[in-house]
Amino acid sequence: MSQFQSIIRSVGGYLPENKVTNEDLSKMVDTSDEWIRERTGIKARHIAAENEITSDLALKAAKQALERAEMQADEIDLIILATSTPDQTFPATAVTIQAELGITDGAAFDMQAVCSGFVFALTTADQYVRSGQAKNILVIGAETFSRILDWEDRTTCVLFGDGAGAVVVSSEPVGDENQRGILTSKLRSDGRYRDKLYVDGGPSSTKTTGHLRMNGREVFRHAVTNISDVIKETLEQANLTIADIDWFVPHQANERILNGTAKKIGLPFEKVIMTVADHGNTSAASIPLALNYGVETGKIKQGDMVLLEAMGGGFTWGAVLVRW
Repeated sequence: MSQFQSIIRSVGGYLPENKVTNEDLSKMVDTSDEWIRERTGIKARHIAAENEITSDLALKAAKQALERAEMQADEIDLIILATSTPDQTFPATAVTIQAELGITDGAAFDMQAVCSGFVFALTTADQYVRSGQAKNILVIGAETFSRILDWEDRTTCVLFGDGAGAVVVSSEPVGDENQRGILTSKLRSDGRYRDKLYVDGGPSSTKTTGHLRMNGREVFRHAVTNISDVIKETLEQANLTIADIDWFVPHQANERILNGTAKKIGLPFEKVIMTVADHGNTSAASIPLALNYGVETGKIKQGDMVLLEAMGGGFTWGAVLVRW
């Protein structure tokens, strides 16, 4: 049994200044505010400026998380960046963030699990802490999905936005059963469904970046079932029930999916942190952005039981249970 436990010390977030409403999009493609809101719950999304790249967004969220943790950057010994839209094919965008923060020790790497990226990255950070290999870790989800959207495809371009969120994960000695920290997590993937949500380009296939493509009906059908199942497994692993959950912080993909999942697992809607209306689907950034909202508004308080979940292309999905 590990001598160490991961706690989330702080959270930070950043959304680009350029806010694009549904009305704005209706001037670009054949859509309307009513059509988008009825199907997704989204009212607006933020789009990175021409001179903003993923590392810029990530850096702002990371600096806010560090400030709130009252930590200096050189106290960080690992950076894990969850992203599907890196600055370059290589090197990892995480090393750019490392350099910009002035960190010269430790390690930094990217993790790619699309919308599940933050859950995968947080679980990985937890394992580093539990094994004693890291003491303070920056876990970041950052995306510029606007760069891979087909802006003539109204079924996808209305759904996504850009943004970044970050948490500082620190090591503490294992305490009693009521100690705050990451309690358990569960990760899954099934590559049989990789063609349901994908980008039609890549360095070794088309030698291009490509555009996002999605079979929305199939994604929705699998999402509610997969998410509900992994939540059940995670709670069973922790010896808890849905009644023990104070706050549910899901990946902000679609209001229908969030409501459908809450209903299926028997969770009251008032316990769901929902921010998708204000910034759309920001992929790996959506959970930390929702966490940031929950903390800033005073909803999530120390000691609360918080359940995180996500599902993304691959398919990948997973859940993390945290005592805040």
